[in-house]
Amino acid sequence: MNVTDATPAVIGQALQEYLRETGGRCRRFVRNPIGEYRNWVENTGFDYPVSMVVLVDLMMIAIGSIAFAQRIAAGYAPSGLALGGLVLIAITGPPCVLLNFPPRPVLLAVLAMAAVGLFLTQPVPLDTAPLVLIVITGEIAAIVRTPVGTAVALAMFAELVFFKWSGRIDGFTWFSLGILFGWFTGQLLNYQRRYLYQERDYQHIRALQAAGEERRRIAREVHDVIAHSLSVTLLHVTAARHALQTDRDVDEAVDALGDAERLGRQAMADIRRTVGLLDGHPASLRPEPGLDDIEDLVSDFVRAGMTIDFRSTGDPREVSAGLGLAAYRICQESLSNIAKHAPGAQAQLRIMLHARHIDLAVTNTMPPGALARPGNGMGISGMRQRLAVLGGTLTAGLEDDTWQVHARIPTTGQFPCLAAAEQGLRSVLTTMTHKPLQEGV
Repeated sequence: MNVTDATPAVIGQALQEYLRETGGRCRRFVRNPIGEYRNWVENTGFDYPVSMVVLVDLMMIAIGSIAFAQRIAAGYAPSGLALGGLVLIAITGPPCVLLNFPPRPVLLAVLAMAAVGLFLTQPVPLDTAPLVLIVITGEIAAIVRTPVGTAVALAMFAELVFFKWSGRIDGFTWFSLGILFGWFTGQLLNYQRRYLYQERDYQHIRALQAAGEERRRIAREVHDVIAHSLSVTLLHVTAARHALQTDRDVDEAVDALGDAERLGRQAMADIRRTVGLLDGHPASLRPEPGLDDIEDLVSDFVRAGMTIDFRSTGDPREVSAGLGLAAYRICQESLSNIAKHAPGAQAQLRIMLHARHIDLAVTNTMPPGALARPGNGMGISGMRQRLAVLGGTLTAGLEDDTWQVHARIPTTGQFPCLAAAEQGLRSVLTTMTHKPLQEGV
């Protein structure tokens, strides 16, 4: 088979396919012209309203039709000049949609200048044909870079100068100012479109940052829950094993295993609640833990076999729920680290509520064989990030043969009325949540 014989067949097949698609677009345009315009505008990627594009095309056709009618009324015999100008103007509108032809700035400028040139060959008083140059200048300036739009505007002005020099145009000054106004309007629309693109990019970046921050927050919550629950649960299991191996005390072992089961169920509920934040379902009515729950937290560790000296000063009711949650998580993470990295250590927990800040101090001895934690794990990092959001600070490290964690959370900037309302709501939710349990007991 010869290649030269195959080429016409391929071209003919492509042409038939193009004509078939064009025919389909023409039928769709007759049924729904606005819909076809919308599809065409979306394919161009210029992000202008469909109504604006349709209005510009209607203006161009209206100006061309008026200019054609002016020449008929002025006594010019119907000729190819005025009719050609009208056809060239019409090509810049619906035919581009029917042929799915994207707007080409240079081609639009050439067609408009050629159409105006054909019209001005037959001058008439109060001619509307130069208005085409104003409209097309604004249209091109709205879709191209500033240098290209400026060059097009200068070309339009040069055509006006030529016909002014040949004496075929009236109102040269007003048409020149119109071209300047069209260029300026197109530039404003173009800048607005560019700012729209920038804002979309910024929104995308902010959405990614917010999603990343939410993932990190949920990861910290899950880490805190798992680290605390597993640490205390393992201590209870160890206590149960020790009771069975040494004292054969079944009751003590059962109590330890019961505590371990209770903590395991609580951890599962906390994990379900935290992971449930990912799917956007309504959160549970169970309140977040706060300062009032730290004593129960310490009791869990003590029952698991840890030795903790806990003291708290100040009125916890003056602390908002958000700050209380942060303090609870700091204590939870610090005690879990002690149980995991320094089993058998003597721990000390101090909470001091001041007028302008909250001081947390967690210290523990270093048993023989325990390794000093470097302080760069996820637990320490998570605590620092949690406090950074609240404007607080945290230091952790080895000092005088003891591991010390110091946290300071500022309380300034709170509104007492809002804090009281928040505390009241928290109390109500706590009552609603715990009341059925107490009645069942």
